[in-house]
Amino acid sequence: MTRDRAYFFCGVGGSGMLPLALILAARGAHVEGSDRALDQGRTAAKFAYLRARGVALHPQDGSGVRSADQIVVASAAVEESVPDIAAARRVGAVVMKRADLLAELFNASLNAIAVGGTSGKSTTTAMIAWILHRTGCDPTVVNGAVMKNFADASQPFASALVGEGPAFVAEVDESDGTIALYRPRIAVLNNIALDHKSMDELRALFGAFLARAVIGIVNLDNAEAARLADAAPRTVTFAIDHPDADYRAEAIEPLVDGIVFAAVERETGARARVKLSTPGRHNVANALAAVAGAMALGIAPQEAAQKLAGFAGMRRRLEVAGSAAGVTVIDDFAHNPDKIAATLAALHDFPGRLLLMFQPSGYGPLVLTRDALIETFVSGMHDEDLLIMPPPLYYGGTTNRAVTSDDIIAGVAAGGRRAEASPDRAACGARLLAEAKPGDRIVIMGARDDTLSDFAAELVASLGESP
Repeated sequence: MTRDRAYFFCGVGGSGMLPLALILAARGAHVEGSDRALDQGRTAAKFAYLRARGVALHPQDGSGVRSADQIVVASAAVEESVPDIAAARRVGAVVMKRADLLAELFNASLNAIAVGGTSGKSTTTAMIAWILHRTGCDPTVVNGAVMKNFADASQPFASALVGEGPAFVAEVDESDGTIALYRPRIAVLNNIALDHKSMDELRALFGAFLARAVIGIVNLDNAEAARLADAAPRTVTFAIDHPDADYRAEAIEPLVDGIVFAAVERETGARARVKLSTPGRHNVANALAAVAGAMALGIAPQEAAQKLAGFAGMRRRLEVAGSAAGVTVIDDFAHNPDKIAATLAALHDFPGRLLLMFQPSGYGPLVLTRDALIETFVSGMHDEDLLIMPPPLYYGGTTNRAVTSDDIIAGVAAGGRRAEASPDRAACGARLLAEAKPGDRIVIMGARDDTLSDFAAELVASLGESP
């Protein structure tokens, strides 16, 4: 990417778009963009951050797309009716999918490391990034979430790193099939579960993903991932429970401030103690994947395990928004059955009721995951817990509304758990505040909506104002 190329990002504030815009701007390209959230006055701090990094912002009305020399970058979800896309067609500008741009950057790198799977991609990507950073490898990283280790007052939205080293670490997405674009040297497969596609489609996509790599890193604890372990030319495996994995976790001990375990290398028997400040067995699995990935780049497993001690976690991954009146409010990205199950399991390692608000990230995914979501809440909640759901997130466009929040709530309630539908998020907040007692934990779950973090902070403030 050279300084004489101009890019326009349609939806520049999105979790997949923002890091690419930042990388191109840092490399000297001219970058502009628009976003519906900017027009609606949401997440102002994010757009101020982009402006400070040299990204010019426009209304999403087509006015920013002016020349055939611009490359208009759009996510797979952007429809032709969006004014920026219509303007690009009118002036003859190239329209490029976000995944195509990321693949172009990624595939050109010497040490390309792709992290895929239904859950844990962002955290594993950040863990690998942190290990490489701490060992002086200076990687370039594209992540779908803010990496706390690299975030500070000057970089509050650090979902990207621009490094000078040969490693390029990227979270890659299977939901729209674009995982097929990437040619990784190292392909990490955390797990496979229903989310956006059928299992047959997922098996084909992830099998081909591993086959294109030089080395595959595969989780044997996940049956669907394990069945693809031979797809890569060379495979390194990890697991918490599976006895045949190359890297295993033993002596797992949940802590109030995280979790500790021993990472064990099967071939040599070498052990390394790992202490994470991020809780949950799912993060133990993510850490094993990161250690194996670092090993594939020539970093000793014990050194990689040691560097993870300083891993600070991810924004909106079991992130404590604050505490007041004896109640803790937690902000979490969980939005599919696997992620929700991991969140519930991690939080139930310790006593206290869970008051859950789950905002589905859209109507479409509910069609595939309705039964799995119901089973996840029924099996993962305790008798005293409460689930409240507003309607799914909806920003417009065409979508299948055959399944709603009411359907999930009905199923969870039929399974014997306390569950209530709510007309909107404000009503959810009022219900949570009315229910909360000292010792409770309020958990705000959902994806694709940055204002959920603001909502969590507002609940903390309201709790603090309670008599």
